[in-house]
Amino acid sequence: MAPLKDLLITPQNFLPINLLILMTDERNVPQEDTQENEEKKWQDRAQEYLDGWKRAKADYINLKKETDKKLAESTQYANAALILQMLPVNDHFKLAMDHIPESEKEKDWVKGIIHIRKEFQDLLQQFGIEEIKTTGEDFDPELHEAVSKEKAKESESGKIIKEIQPGYKLFNKVLQHAKVVVAE
Repeated sequence: MAPLKDLLITPQNFLPINLLILMTDERNVPQEDTQENEEKKWQDRAQEYLDGWKRAKADYINLKKETDKKLAESTQYANAALILQMLPVNDHFKLAMDHIPESEKEKDWVKGIIHIRKEFQDLLQQFGIEEIKTTGEDFDPELHEAVSKEKAKESESGKIIKEIQPGYKLFNKVLQHAKVVVAE
């Protein structure tokens, strides 16, 4: 074990300890190293700010695209309530056309009603309304509502044999399901 007097700090052994502390103190690193470190710190900080700015810009662009898409969608569907109220008129035109006797179909007043119905259907198409196909098609629960099932010799099971009420889509979204009779 070292003698106790060697462990005590005295003026003779104090100077080497101070030099050792001064040499390891980072404030005493040569000026060149400090300038390089400072420059590196500022470059890192600038890169961090640039990356943050790029992320914020990308987020803004994505938000703008999403907002524009939602605005376009809401504009498309803004008239849906009005259109829903107009659909029964089209349904009644369709029923009237089905009940015109063959002997009357060539008369001018019938041709006028057929022309009015055609114009009405064109108007609905301009608003993005499309009638759902039914008779002869496969039953699709996303488009059709089965009112009943009937046995049909000429149709295979799962096929629609009769339309009770037409269905409609607005820009490929179902507005009103078609009510149909399905073959067993």
